[in-house]
Amino acid sequence: MNPFILSMMISNLALGTIITAASYHWFMAWVGLEMNTLAIIPILAKQHHPRATEAATKYFIIQMTASSIILFSSIFNAYHTGTWDITQLTTHPTPSLLTIALAMKLGLVPMHFWLPEVMQGVNTMMALIITTWQKLPPMFLLYLTANQLPMVILLLLAISSTLISGWSGLNQTQLRKIMAYSSIGHLGWMFAILSTSQKLLLFTLTMYLLMTIPIFLIFISSTTKTIKDLGMLWTTSPTSCTMTMVIFMALGGLPPLSGFLPKWLILEELTTNHLIPLATMLTLTSLLSLMFYMRLTYTTTLTV
Repeated sequence: MNPFILSMMISNLALGTIITAASYHWFMAWVGLEMNTLAIIPILAKQHHPRATEAATKYFIIQMTASSIILFSSIFNAYHTGTWDITQLTTHPTPSLLTIALAMKLGLVPMHFWLPEVMQGVNTMMALIITTWQKLPPMFLLYLTANQLPMVILLLLAISSTLISGWSGLNQTQLRKIMAYSSIGHLGWMFAILSTSQKLLLFTLTMYLLMTIPIFLIFISSTTKTIKDLGMLWTTSPTSCTMTMVIFMALGGLPPLSGFLPKWLILEELTTNHLIPLATMLTLTSLLSLMFYMRLTYTTTLTV
């Protein structure tokens, strides 16, 4: 791709996110989401490979469908309330439709089938962008509307995401697919705390980004794509191998590593708000995710 075209696409990608984050008007938020999606499609498909084209097409269809639902729900809400304010979701179907659409954009269960396939079809750098930067615009909208979203749907999405992500990640050998299921699982924890504590949501999102970005950078620098490649990482770079093991254990939430802190605070907050059954279910379902993180850590140490 021409460097000028690529720089323009990346600028539009950033601009779309900024517009969505700064908007209190539903139409401008939708414009930001559309700019963000249309800017990343050429970047995803720039390899001119059938799998990259397929991944870009899947991503485009899912994101456009979710954006259409967001636009429909906002128009429906504006028709009945007379306002386009993001924080005024008073018409009955609007909060539910918006929650489903944003969950589809993020890739939560049961709208998660596209995320592992898209990440496997693109290169590791594009997978990094999808799991980090592309999560920000929907999360900004969720943050602004958190107090008005239906709690039952949020908790169902949270429990199902933590369960399915751990279960599906157990039999994967491709690291990009494993990181996709890791993303789904962490988003499940964020949805669990969304309606209770927005500050804790931002803290969990920040910790997830700080753990995910370094592990992808290690994959990129070492051209690691599968678990088999991970087992040979020690011979090429012992430092990267050690960092990979630590980050995997942190993503799994093992104490006293950084990934344990947000999960501990979420469980404490849920318990304080008398949601002990939910906290128990999240803890049990996260054990599946912890199992494949430990398997990855064990695989990394095979050649040590």
